[in-house]
Amino acid sequence: MKQTVISKTLRLKAIVRHWSLAAFLLLVGCSSAQKVELSSLVITSSDSGVHAIGEKHFRLDGKKGRFTANIGVDDSIAKNASVIFYAFTNKGIAFNSGEMRKGDAPQYVDIDLKGVTELCLFIEGASKHVDHAKWTDAHFTVKTPPIALKSEPEPRYILTPSPLPAPRINGAKITGASSGKPFLFAIAASGERPMTFDAENLPTGLTLNRDNGIITGSCAQAGNYPVTITATNSRGVCRDMLEIVIGGGLALTPHMGWNSWYIYQTDVTQKLMEKSAQAMYEEGLVNFGYTFVNIDDGWEVKADSDDPVIGGPVRNPDGTIRTNKNFPNMKGLADYIHKLGMKAGLYSSPGPTTCGYYTGSYKHEAQDVKTYADWGFDFLKYDWCYYGNEVKSWKPDGGYLQEELEKPYRLIGKHIREANRDIILNMCQYGIGEVWKWGKEVGGNSWRTTGDLGFSTKDNVTNMFRIGFFQEQIRDYSGPDGWNDPDYLLFGNIYDWEKKAIVPSPYSPSEHYTCMTLWCMLSAPLIFSGEIIGIDDFTKNILCNAEVIDIDQDKSGKPGYCVNKKDMIEIWKKDLHDGNTAIAIFNKRPMETSVTVDWKALGYEDTYQVRDLWRQVDLGKTSSVKSFDISRHGCVMLKMKKE
Repeated sequence: MKQTVISKTLRLKAIVRHWSLAAFLLLVGCSSAQKVELSSLVITSSDSGVHAIGEKHFRLDGKKGRFTANIGVDDSIAKNASVIFYAFTNKGIAFNSGEMRKGDAPQYVDIDLKGVTELCLFIEGASKHVDHAKWTDAHFTVKTPPIALKSEPEPRYILTPSPLPAPRINGAKITGASSGKPFLFAIAASGERPMTFDAENLPTGLTLNRDNGIITGSCAQAGNYPVTITATNSRGVCRDMLEIVIGGGLALTPHMGWNSWYIYQTDVTQKLMEKSAQAMYEEGLVNFGYTFVNIDDGWEVKADSDDPVIGGPVRNPDGTIRTNKNFPNMKGLADYIHKLGMKAGLYSSPGPTTCGYYTGSYKHEAQDVKTYADWGFDFLKYDWCYYGNEVKSWKPDGGYLQEELEKPYRLIGKHIREANRDIILNMCQYGIGEVWKWGKEVGGNSWRTTGDLGFSTKDNVTNMFRIGFFQEQIRDYSGPDGWNDPDYLLFGNIYDWEKKAIVPSPYSPSEHYTCMTLWCMLSAPLIFSGEIIGIDDFTKNILCNAEVIDIDQDKSGKPGYCVNKKDMIEIWKKDLHDGNTAIAIFNKRPMETSVTVDWKALGYEDTYQVRDLWRQVDLGKTSSVKSFDISRHGCVMLKMKKE
């Protein structure tokens, strides 16, 4: 952090931001200190208070002194809003207000600064509502003026070693398809090329291309088929088991792949999609299980547009949906993606238009699904968007009736089941009506649980924490063939709506690790939506840790859960199909923290081996592994294996 010496009067002002509970604290001025006399530094809030989350860091000399303040929640905020005030120091946590709500009596903060060289004042939103909080009559009583620390970018750091040259089979170890429909599965394997593949006991109707590991065909007989798969190169041989399930679900592990939205928005073209698919192949993401290459909004004709490229008649005389001129050959695009061993996805809406005002499927659902299947697409993101304008029946309070929420997804799900090929249905309707409770029943294979994670890049970090950690509350509704979807992985370069430009992800390096770890602990879909063409080494390293991906793709499909939460440190546990468990320790605090782990309290005896999954190293037994130093907003991800 960059250091700025404070002088004159110190004021704490709120910069109110989006409803997502994000804010920063702006420091201006301070009172000068006398070397031989005690001086006071006063922090006062603006009339509107501090819009949670907010933080500020100070450097101190470690000598005798105090920090005092009165804290409380603004009476003008929403009834159910709440916040938690924290003070962190280099010595640990110095103050925790507990959850404070509107109407609660103010609390007095008094912190002894002896031995304190760094102090962080932090306000966390404890609800989904707009929260405002106030520090009033705040003083530093010190001999040496504190130094306000200005945030600087965290240097990038790569934890995961490069893949070994010997073969390693990665990604999903179970896959599903319908009886009698086209089957496609590519064995994902890292290691030096050339590499050859074998598969023993493939079900009748399926064949393997030994040169590229792609299994194709069609199996008419429903059942579970255990298949031994092998990858071989000059450095060695790797064997594993792949369970092929025919007639028992399509999304038996969370989807993995890439989507065009957060990098290209509606400026997507067939050429960009082909280049992106080729990049996924050449950069090796396909070797770690990334399977889907998905077009988002913008491939259709845009209604009422006079642009000769994207405008024109939206459908042919027979009702078949038309593509705009940026997509001259959709079947050719799907074939191109399939030849690389991946699957093709696209986007539509149950409304007359999509979010970007391109053609939706309203009153053409059956015809559109048939067209998508004939083109060869394997995935459909179906976005609620302007379908809301077509709803005619409402609750007395103005909310959607349950049957109205379900109606468009039941309809499209029915047509997908009747199609001549398997199509994964991703319900993009933002968690309306607690979709996780009924999404699978109406035909969804996954469903968005909240609003967009990356609607505004300035709120991305706050949204990632808010949306990501919220998923634990609904984990009982997520599992094989029906997954809670917290939105895409916003790594690398992404599009900024406000700047109208492509910018680097605002996540710090540690926040990248936290996001990927959290998504894997949740068994969430891993759909990357940053720029894949020319992807940098850091981003590729985050996406392509095979041992971390194994946790997401575990056959049991059980989402993880928090087993210990205190003072913004959370420890999560995830049960794996082989009897082992994954542990993630998240430091949500605004500064580096040392976390001591009580293994016995978590259910582990001294005989468990601890493996660091990001670094891919064994740390030893629980008897010798006691604590972890974790960076600001960082994490540790472990696998616990009993001897």
